[in-house]
Amino acid sequence: MASLRELAKKKNLLTGGHRLCAGCGASITIRQVLLASNYPLVCGVATGCLEVSTTIYPYTAWRCSYIHTAFESVAATISGVEAAYRALKKKGKIEREMKFIAFGGDGGTYDIGFQALSGALERGHRMLYVCYDNQAYMNTGIQRSGATPLGAWTTTTPAGKVIPGKPNWRKDLTACVVAHNIPYVAQASPSHWKDLVSKVEKALETDGPTFINILAPCPRGWRYPESKTIKMAKLAVDSCFWPLYEVEEGKYKLNYQPKEKKPVVEWLQLQGRFKHLFKPENQAILEKFQANVDKAWENLLALAQKT
Repeated sequence: MASLRELAKKKNLLTGGHRLCAGCGASITIRQVLLASNYPLVCGVATGCLEVSTTIYPYTAWRCSYIHTAFESVAATISGVEAAYRALKKKGKIEREMKFIAFGGDGGTYDIGFQALSGALERGHRMLYVCYDNQAYMNTGIQRSGATPLGAWTTTTPAGKVIPGKPNWRKDLTACVVAHNIPYVAQASPSHWKDLVSKVEKALETDGPTFINILAPCPRGWRYPESKTIKMAKLAVDSCFWPLYEVEEGKYKLNYQPKEKKPVVEWLQLQGRFKHLFKPENQAILEKFQANVDKAWENLLALAQKT
């Protein structure tokens, strides 16, 4: 894996000057992903925060081949481009080695784009799909998504007298992708850049479809100070809400185990979207939340030990 000094010398393929919010976890995440590649890239980006804020006509923040697609279709678009590339290479019309990355937020991946993602994985296209997971439809007004955690305030699950935030558990998308039996699946966080970069490098060298789910904290939607983004990402990992692991050819590997597993309330209490959970009447939700995190963590430990 490239050292920090080597990465710092590389050209940023996502420039500054875009209109993503200060402290946006997505921009930090995407920069780390792009720095990990040693190949020419073709990137597809689904409609969402990343797309609308980095490609405002007539400007672009991207320094690689870039395709904007509809909300639901980035996996289908990039799988088609990858298939065309293979055909042209076979005919000798393209010689250089290129890599293909599809980017989608949680709305365009967990929900609207899941069918296209599933199809691309099943067909076996040699592409990396990266989900930058900010846990709601942030671009269109902070509506709940399949990635929104239990109890979170959003504009479509407002915390009040009727409901105490989102009443449902978040979808485990990484597990859904593992079920497709593809060569490589991983979870990562921008707070652990070495782990993230090494996973992207491994994914790009893999012969077949790969997927990395990356937590991308959102100051606007999560309601925390913009300077705390990396702290928010790290606390999610240290509380085991967002464990760092990979599944390579069906074998689970835990990449990071906190020396001291922090209570998930330390992560929740720093976010305005969860402030209502700290009222006495919502104590049971906090207990359910912690119990669910503990159970998922124990299950992951068991899977890693088994393989």
